[in-house]
Amino acid sequence: MKKIEAFIRHEAFEPIRAELLEKGFPSLSIGEVKGSGRQKGIVESYRGSRLTVNVRPKLKIECVVEDRDKSVVVETILKHARTGDVGDGKIFVIDVEEAIRIRTGEEGDDVLQAHAESEIPG
Repeated sequence: MKKIEAFIRHEAFEPIRAELLEKGFPSLSIGEVKGSGRQKGIVESYRGSRLTVNVRPKLKIECVVEDRDKSVVVETILKHARTGDVGDGKIFVIDVEEAIRIRTGEEGDDVLQAHAESEIPG
């Protein structure tokens, strides 16, 4: 299993979410985060003072998928998040040793079953 963590611009989220849902990957965790990287801070004015904001808002998307599905998820994120400008974000792929569904006690890949197309609402 692989955990995919992606830090993206806010505007890239909805197209990513919609395509992953369409491809049978409805389970995502999303959080609003701030961070710094190569994208330098921006200078803003506030009540006549100039401030440099060194951290930029991003969304963090997390999902765990079977090894064979990793490339589908990563390519979908890249397709919608890449503008070619500094600040597009990053994707990290991490090995997951174990997964357990709390409600049922199921373990392993059974926890990650993607929805079949017939199960997707729409």
